[in-house]
Amino acid sequence: MSVVVEGRNLHKFYRIGDDEVFALRDVSLDLGQGEIVALIGASGSGKSTLLACIAGLEEPDGGYVKVAGSRISHRTEAARSQLRRRHVGILMQSGTLFDHLTVFQNIRLQQHLAGTGEDEQVHQLLEKLGLARQGDKLPIQLSGGEVARGGLAVALAGAHTVLLCDEPTAELDSKTEAAILSLIRERCDEGTAALVATHSEAVARMANRAIHLKDGRVVDA
Repeated sequence: MSVVVEGRNLHKFYRIGDDEVFALRDVSLDLGQGEIVALIGASGSGKSTLLACIAGLEEPDGGYVKVAGSRISHRTEAARSQLRRRHVGILMQSGTLFDHLTVFQNIRLQQHLAGTGEDEQVHQLLEKLGLARQGDKLPIQLSGGEVARGGLAVALAGAHTVLLCDEPTAELDSKTEAAILSLIRERCDEGTAALVATHSEAVARMANRAIHLKDGRVVDA
């Protein structure tokens, strides 16, 4: 299995007044092509921070991350953005869709940034996610489940090397959760690696393996 994400000895801390709060403490991980890895831990364990460091949205205070063989950490914002557009799909709990764009326009924008895709591929993706009739709607006009599926469509819009998901099925009904997990599994069967931060037992069952975080450290289950 080819390694597509390599994180080594990652540390991250935040200053709150005179105090230093560690979000990550010497975290190392590899993600292989085509595998789904569940990232499990209580709130505040460092899951979101780890995803942000892998995506190049935050810089680790120590250690490094490589994506598709290229270092994404400790580089200029322009270089990180370029690597992110080419290789990283991101699905957050909220904020994945731009409020002023329709669902179709959100997906097409992501394709444009990644340098891939055509209108027909957008329609196919919307059809797979049960959003064929919602493509011309704004996010505010969608239900919670539709927003979640629209966010996944944006995350899947590019031919990405890795998919990073932060609680993608939180507060969703079981049918919507199953639809989202099915699309993630399908994309990984095509070779994408997925790291999914979750509390969901369904995600944990679907994953090839799990990484457990506690107080910013990798621990045994």
